Amino acid sequence: MGDINSYIYRMGTAPNTRVAVSQKNKVYGYTVGQNKFQQFGVTSEFTLDESRTIDPVRGIGYGDTVAELVPSVTEPMTMTLNKSLLYAMNIFQMIGYKGGIDGLVRSLRHHRWPFDIKQELVFSELVSQGVTGENIKEAANQKNASTLVKALMTYFEGCWLNSYGTSYTSDAAIVTETSSVTVTDIVDGVSEYGEFLNGDTGLSLMDNKPGSGASRIFGIAASAATIAA
Repeated sequence: MGDINSYIYRMGTAPNTRVAVSQKNKVYGYTVGQNKFQQFGVTSEFTLDESRTIDPVRGIGYGDTVAELVPSVTEPMTMTLNKSLLYAMNIFQMIGYKGGIDGLVRSLRHHRWPFDIKQELVFSELVSQGVTGENIKEAANQKNASTLVKALMTYFEGCWLNSYGTSYTSDAAIVTETSSVTVTDIVDGVSEYGEFLNGDTGLSLMDNKPGSGASRIFGIAASAATIAA
């Protein structure tokens, strides 16, 4: 179990703002020996990055005009996960591998199974009461709170560490672990995904609602969306 039950995992305070702050971003792993998602401790950086190529379609004889932009396949999302190294709890243990004091896992070569990560973006009390949605849940670990706040849940499934590093230097006392994660899929944990994404995703020309924002490139659909010139 390592340092999971130490005081650094206690709930702290954070300012109530409309702008999201990092203090309210909670990251969870299926920590070894816990049999449940456990919040990561002393995490210094959590970064998400995703990209895909947009290919232009052109026709000969129509001038230097783009007929349509076609999105190519989306590259797997990558995640940066850095933290201070604890004697009894390292990154491997936090995501479920039996490393450190819990087992023999010392290298990426020892990772045989993928892991999941959960993100919980906790809303401030200032905006929490007016927020609704299927993927909006009550924030975890608030049993003693006087006002229950909500959080936006995201699950990163089928993850693999693609890099891991630890640096010990003579001019700094704190040892930091750095890692990069490749993600198979990203879901909200509630909806059924696919072509229809279980509902309207916005900007659809099928919406037919005034002000829906459908692109003018769709012609008639754009006039139905009453887009200003």
